[in-house]
Amino acid sequence: MITGYITHPHCMLHHMGPEHPESPLRLEAIRARLSLSGLLQQTMQSEAREATEEELARVHPLRHLRALDKCVPDEGIVTLDSDTMMNPDSLNAARVAAGAVIRGVDQVFRHQADNVFCAVRPPGHHAEATDAMGFCFYNNVAVGAAHARAKYGARRIAILDYDVHQCNGTIDIFKDDPDVLVCTSFQYPFYPWRYLRSEWQNVINTPLEAGTDSAAFRRAIENDWLPALHRFKPELVLLSSGFDAHREDEMAELCLEEADFYWVTHMAMEIAALYADNRLVSVLEGGYHLDSLGRSAEAHLKALLGQPFSDAPALSA
Repeated sequence: MITGYITHPHCMLHHMGPEHPESPLRLEAIRARLSLSGLLQQTMQSEAREATEEELARVHPLRHLRALDKCVPDEGIVTLDSDTMMNPDSLNAARVAAGAVIRGVDQVFRHQADNVFCAVRPPGHHAEATDAMGFCFYNNVAVGAAHARAKYGARRIAILDYDVHQCNGTIDIFKDDPDVLVCTSFQYPFYPWRYLRSEWQNVINTPLEAGTDSAAFRRAIENDWLPALHRFKPELVLLSSGFDAHREDEMAELCLEEADFYWVTHMAMEIAALYADNRLVSVLEGGYHLDSLGRSAEAHLKALLGQPFSDAPALSA
């Protein structure tokens, strides 16, 4: 497998205050772990570019984009909501985060890589069409999906989100779009408190109780996602890869292990191999306990590179 690894230095410039969990240290933890393990050196590394206004406007109305632009402070930090703040570099970081997914889509459609991991921040899956929220400004994975459709004529795009929080923004943008299948697992009931009950045929909600462990998570994914994915037969698989469902992450109360992130990545790759000529692009969402975030990203990259994860239980579990 050729695995692309896309990031950008500007992703480190966005910050929302010294106590905010969505910090530049997250990308440092991932890079340090992947470098130490030798995995980073086995990837095809490249730098993201900024998404253009036209590319962002495929999923966010221009009036919303320009309203966000007007919020950028000259100095200091401004508050958009209780969770989401902006410094002078925040939208630059957000544009390269979205642009990373665009570059990843380009790489898999041009056969430059089999799959890609976008190590970027700020995250994106809570950003609705006209609402920045939940640490998110632009919906990175949605921008990538829209690019695949506009540039490569892709139909039947599957977005798989296993963050501990439901991807309300991705649902808001693609609900009732028959060419996009959104599969989302999340702790329930929990933030973002909307779209938690599925009312759309193209949205597969997998709510998980607090305390859900590996076996229950895998059963739920196999029962909910796999039948829908085999019916849908996606031409492109996109992953919103949140690692905050790890048992050590204090953001929530799910009890997953690194092996589970390896397992769900491997499952997604099997779907991509069956129907999408291996085309798979993953983008970082949550994950706030730095040590478990690094280990989980390592497990994710091992799967993408086609390497075994020796401590993982059998993949059919």
